[in-house]
Amino acid sequence: MEASEKTLTIADDTTKEGWTVVLPRHGKQRRKPTKQGVLEEKQEPWTPTDSQTDPSKEARLMQKMKRSIDRIESSEFYHTFRDQIQTSIVYYINMLLGSEINMQMVIYGIGSIEMYEIPRLQLSLALLMRKDFGWIGNIEVFDPVLSATESRILEALGCSVMSINEHGRREALKPTLFFMPHCEAELYNNLLQANWKLDLLKNIVLIGNSFETYEQHASLCKNSPILNSSGNIFAARGFTKAFRIQIVSDDYYFAFHDSSWHFFNPGLESELQFINP
Repeated sequence: MEASEKTLTIADDTTKEGWTVVLPRHGKQRRKPTKQGVLEEKQEPWTPTDSQTDPSKEARLMQKMKRSIDRIESSEFYHTFRDQIQTSIVYYINMLLGSEINMQMVIYGIGSIEMYEIPRLQLSLALLMRKDFGWIGNIEVFDPVLSATESRILEALGCSVMSINEHGRREALKPTLFFMPHCEAELYNNLLQANWKLDLLKNIVLIGNSFETYEQHASLCKNSPILNSSGNIFAARGFTKAFRIQIVSDDYYFAFHDSSWHFFNPGLESELQFINP
């Protein structure tokens, strides 16, 4: 989970098959894939990148977050997003919840909310979801770039900052919403790999880069590095129900473009045998 990226899918004006792909996201460093294509990191203790906090910096960052939340909440983008949940997504959420009252949200790869607006907008969306929808419970957050100041602000906003770098390998023993906009393909792949069982995959709802776009890109670019770290993503496409998040206005394009809801429902164990994770 060392890095997150944004995968742009804008067709180039000069070619019908143009792609702009895999740009490192602000505040991140990208890890090269292993020869096997899937990172085998072990969970490890983590502390913020610095050890000092500054009350004035915290106050400024909290003001930035409040402005970001207010901006998202009053936007046409959020009204459309909320309507999509209430009309199309809620059925699948209720199916996933079953007898559970709510589900935990896990945010991986949020980036530096102090330095960049895009991570603040993404975090604001997650916080507004918790505010407006009772089926979202606690929020856990992790990114290795987080500072002590950012960690304190996240906690002040009601989130828990993880002290373990899981590298995306959290087993979904209960219904869990993984909020991962614009993370690296290998981080999504790590998550799927760790949950490559019928009873675990059915507990996951994922907000992240469109798996369909990964597949389309792979069909166009046979030598793409994405192929080295996306085996589980491609294998999951056959039993994934996806809903594109509508951007509505250009103001939120770079924060949420090409993002989708993903629900996983493999019907048979045999559907998981096409790949050896």
